[in-house]
Amino acid sequence: MVKPVDIAFEDVSVDFDGHFQLHRIHWQLNGGQHWLVAGPNGAGKSALAAVLSGAGDITNGAVQGLPRNVSIVSYEAQAELIAAELKKDDADILDVLSEGTPVAEIIERDTRDKALANQLIEQFDLTPLLNRAFRKLSTGETRKVMLVRALASEPDLLVLDEPFDGLDVNTHDMLMTHLHGVVDTTPTVMVLNRIDERPSFITHIAWVEAGQLTHCVACDDESAMAELIQWLHLKHGQIELPNPDPIDRLPALDPDEPLVQIKEASVRYADNVVFENISWCIERGQHWQLTGPNGSGKTCLLSLITGDHPQCYVNNIRVFGFQRGNGESIWQIKQFIGYVSTQLQWEYRVGTSLKNVIISGFHDSIGLYTKPSDVQKAVADDWLDILGMSSRANEPFNQLSHGDKRLLLIARAMVKHPPLLILDEPCLGLDDMNRRLVLALIEKICASGKTTVLYVNHHAEDKVPGIEHHLALGKS
Repeated sequence: MVKPVDIAFEDVSVDFDGHFQLHRIHWQLNGGQHWLVAGPNGAGKSALAAVLSGAGDITNGAVQGLPRNVSIVSYEAQAELIAAELKKDDADILDVLSEGTPVAEIIERDTRDKALANQLIEQFDLTPLLNRAFRKLSTGETRKVMLVRALASEPDLLVLDEPFDGLDVNTHDMLMTHLHGVVDTTPTVMVLNRIDERPSFITHIAWVEAGQLTHCVACDDESAMAELIQWLHLKHGQIELPNPDPIDRLPALDPDEPLVQIKEASVRYADNVVFENISWCIERGQHWQLTGPNGSGKTCLLSLITGDHPQCYVNNIRVFGFQRGNGESIWQIKQFIGYVSTQLQWEYRVGTSLKNVIISGFHDSIGLYTKPSDVQKAVADDWLDILGMSSRANEPFNQLSHGDKRLLLIARAMVKHPPLLILDEPCLGLDDMNRRLVLALIEKICASGKTTVLYVNHHAEDKVPGIEHHLALGKS
């Protein structure tokens, strides 16, 4: 039987460090119910879910009936763990570089059911990673660790904010099977941008807009559900890409050289082989989709191209006519690349304005340290208009929701129309409307003939017309 949890939000307003507020929330969660929280990016979905775990300062009203043991998996919780790990490297008192906390210790911190933890570790293929530093995992591997820790904590309430994002198909299916297995004993609140991905055990949907809970819909109410799903419909056929800065021209590339030439590349950490003998040639005008299970090395392979992986210099890699390891600077390479990834989002921790984040794409910098031209400002304004953020141009980036940050970083990557655009799971954390917007933008980029796209994603429905080449990685 589901644990008897009855939670009541009674005219609740919540402040999150002055960055965001929830207003006058009335919400009743009764025993036997499983809720999905939905709404557009920046509306407050994750904030509402986080209140269930004790986050935020309640400035009005009261929340009654919150259980003591609430386990939450979210981008924010994930980012906090990563930030804590990165902070160890920033500490001046350290004489040596911190190796970071191993995965096994991260999982053990909150585990109450050790047998279940061991079972999930094996099912999620985490055993080889137990001694590896948590911060060195891929996005999908990190999410798996968070899930194992939460599921093995015997929670009275399970809060899952985008639990399926970053997971490969097999892991997605295993997680779904496990959730169906515990649904009779563990009440669940789930945040999903893709309403069509909601598990069949979800009984109710809470719709959040602009920090307010506007609708509560029972899933068996067909007319109310049909109205809700209509809100998600959006067409982007008339989108036009803003032009790049005509003055800030990139150096000409040799038209006879492929953009990327990788020959029999391998990446190893001690006795762990990420992949080996990978050969890949990317010609101008070819658009590639890169797929593979979590831990297969997708992000690692991309970082060989960008020069962010130290083993790029011990492999035979030629990028934009430069032979890796022959004295080229990393900036000589990066000027030709636009890049979006979860790792970049974790690293982009500055409080500069939304407009400056987009302009920083012209300079490949985190933050803006060069006075922008009037043309660059105008281009940034055009991108903000496409994203529906014109009125928010001067807001600080570090106070945005996860999804809104991702949208800004996508615009930052595209702003200079680079010869190579690398999109590592760009739709993670986006609501359905913004996901469609991003897919439409990628399609336009592919059709422009100016930029070659490398696209990583786990969702078959996010296929982009124009991306016709495919590289599939397998687990070593």
